[in-house]
Amino acid sequence: MSVSCGVECVLVFGCLRWAWKRCTYIGNDDSATWPTATYEEFEPVPRLCRTILAVYEPNLHNPKYPPDGGYRLNPDWVIKRVTYEQTSGQAPPYLIYCDHEHQEIVLAIRGLNLLNESDYKVLLDNRLGQQMFDGGYVHHGLLKSAVWVLNNESETLKKLWIDNGKSYNMIFAGHSLGSGVASLLTIIVVNHKDRLGGIPRSLVRCYAVAPARCMSLNLAVKYADVIHSVILQDDFLPRTATPLEDIFKSIFCLPCLIFLICLRDTFIPEGRKLRDPRRLYAPGRMYHIVERKFCRCGRYPPDVRTAIPVDGRFEHIVLSCNATSDHGIIWIEKESEKAFARLKEASAETATTPPKVQKIERLKTLEKEHKDALERAVSLNIPHAVGVDEDESSAQKKEEYMDDISITGEVSQKQEEDASTSKAQGSDARTNWNEVVEKLFNKDETGKLQLKRAATGPQ
Repeated sequence: MSVSCGVECVLVFGCLRWAWKRCTYIGNDDSATWPTATYEEFEPVPRLCRTILAVYEPNLHNPKYPPDGGYRLNPDWVIKRVTYEQTSGQAPPYLIYCDHEHQEIVLAIRGLNLLNESDYKVLLDNRLGQQMFDGGYVHHGLLKSAVWVLNNESETLKKLWIDNGKSYNMIFAGHSLGSGVASLLTIIVVNHKDRLGGIPRSLVRCYAVAPARCMSLNLAVKYADVIHSVILQDDFLPRTATPLEDIFKSIFCLPCLIFLICLRDTFIPEGRKLRDPRRLYAPGRMYHIVERKFCRCGRYPPDVRTAIPVDGRFEHIVLSCNATSDHGIIWIEKESEKAFARLKEASAETATTPPKVQKIERLKTLEKEHKDALERAVSLNIPHAVGVDEDESSAQKKEEYMDDISITGEVSQKQEEDASTSKAQGSDARTNWNEVVEKLFNKDETGKLQLKRAATGPQ
């Protein structure tokens, strides 16, 4: 009888301990050991949040969400706006903006529209784990959307970059669903930058705001020098490893789903998570905006921490009433503006060396941090980057995958004939990004070798 009571006491104590740890875990804990970001590297974030927010606006001259003294988007610099009707459901709406003040060409993509059926189709179109991509795995539907956008806008982006003296930065930015499209679009561009006028990798950047988990860990680390994820405090999406399609099937009972995922993930060891080839992650370098503390009410002046985490990469769901509100682009834009103002003020107060030296030292720190993260990813021997034998069945899968990723209607028969005629005449034909992306399929051993090369030498 005493043994039975002892076992029951142990079980009760274990359950209470688990409940205490889960209920007291806050978003602040994810980045508690990370260093503070500098205002120079965080400076584009509030501005790009405002640009993404412009995609949601019905009238840019009379915005529904006017800025509170922060960055104002110039409607005259908007090159193109694309709506749901124009994308035919193949991709979320987006705009192309040429920011002459900051010398940036920005392609900004909006997030999920709960009332639009086509966004759900993009999320549900996922064959995770069936096809290697650049030595890892990515979300299939988001990849198709990225290819569609490139097929339709690469010529516009290329012309803008060339017409502006090949000196402007090429920025891809997105929120939520759009962040996944922007991230995968960036991977394709940096691997085939010659198709965009030869733009160097150093001029390509991606800012994934409230990012979706859209790529395997080795890819998330490999492209941390060009992709930056921005996360506000307790945001649920970057922490939810459950496939996106399952999340949004349960969108109307999201708190219940978050609780169940939290309960399940508590009992999964970290090593098992890393070895799971179907597990996707938020991309690139992380910028975590923290504004709430344990057992304290209200929002505090926000801090920004940054790192390229490999182990413990936002793996724990936060049981918070703000888990969904922190996902909103409006809140992220406001808090990032406050955080940037604090970083700039702190930098002005503590600056003791010329700004040029500070930037060089910070650049060296970022490069070393990226190299260390790559070495850590290689040392884990993650199965995403392990080569596979391509037999007849895998070749068949590849063929079927390419047939599936080809998007009907993106290039009309007349356009194809014109492109063929143009090529026959010796001029440059329009790039078919479906063919370009095919080079990144089944890049298994090559992908692993590139990851090792990136970790041991200059890129």
